[in-house]
Amino acid sequence: MSTFDEIYKKIEEYPTIILHRHTNPDPDAIGSQAGLARALKAKFPNKKILCAGENDEGDLAWINTMDDVKESDYQGALVITTDTANTPRISNKNYDKGDLLIKIDHHPNVDDYADMSYVDPDAPAASQIVVDFLNAEGFEITKEVAYPLYAGIVGDTGRFMYPETSAHTFEVAKQLAETGIDLTEIARNISDVTFAQAKLQALVLDYMKIDPSGAAYAILTQKDMKDLGISQDQADVTVSTPGRIKDIKAWNVFVEKPDGTFRVHYRSKAPVINQLAAKHNGGGHALASGANAADMDEVKQIFDEVVEVTKKYYENHEK
Repeated sequence: MSTFDEIYKKIEEYPTIILHRHTNPDPDAIGSQAGLARALKAKFPNKKILCAGENDEGDLAWINTMDDVKESDYQGALVITTDTANTPRISNKNYDKGDLLIKIDHHPNVDDYADMSYVDPDAPAASQIVVDFLNAEGFEITKEVAYPLYAGIVGDTGRFMYPETSAHTFEVAKQLAETGIDLTEIARNISDVTFAQAKLQALVLDYMKIDPSGAAYAILTQKDMKDLGISQDQADVTVSTPGRIKDIKAWNVFVEKPDGTFRVHYRSKAPVINQLAAKHNGGGHALASGANAADMDEVKQIFDEVVEVTKKYYENHEK
């Protein structure tokens, strides 16, 4: 793994730096990308610093929007990915057209795709790693830089409730808060849902099937989303909803895509599920991952695997 100093030296070398994050972004994906980009722009005003993606920010455009990045921009450029575990998830497939690729991430390093990398699976958010990098290399963290980074940390820690949250996380959050960012605005933007999204959350609970093991699943169809005027990205608001049910220990939300395949969301309160997602063109954190399913047969297979992992976990932990 590369050090912060080694990464900084490469940043100093290149006149053009293009930052990527993962597709279907969450607050940490956009926050880590935008926070690093803004800090680089402030420190290196003569460099071209660009945020690349597929304009799939959706409801998260309040954090940051993408630049108009052309393929020609990659010639002789440094490319940095943040919060992106593997190449299929990188938003904008031109990421490999630059001169050098650096990966900054907090997911398990199952795909060591970059020329240089800094990966800390113990960090609760890529945005926290970016703050650590900026502090280590003497960057000024302004209010503009702090805003997306704080949003990323709040998003990926579940408002500081997830197990990876540490004392250091609160120290970083304190530093960002002291820049004067509007903490209430960020919290509200992350938590607010539309009335249609609230109805979709209720629909997920209505559809939810719970296995005796504590594993559960729900399937959202294209018709469900069209009836409520909900986009694919807006449907992501349903993913954490089952976690409020005491009886549910691990769960899938399957969201049908326009082509009839499914976007698969894995969540868990304790059983490790990211190795299951990896079997289905996905991956992520131990308790929060994503994958894809080609059809209903694969949907059934995925849930059967979650049931098995959940059974084994609680059999071993209730002895």
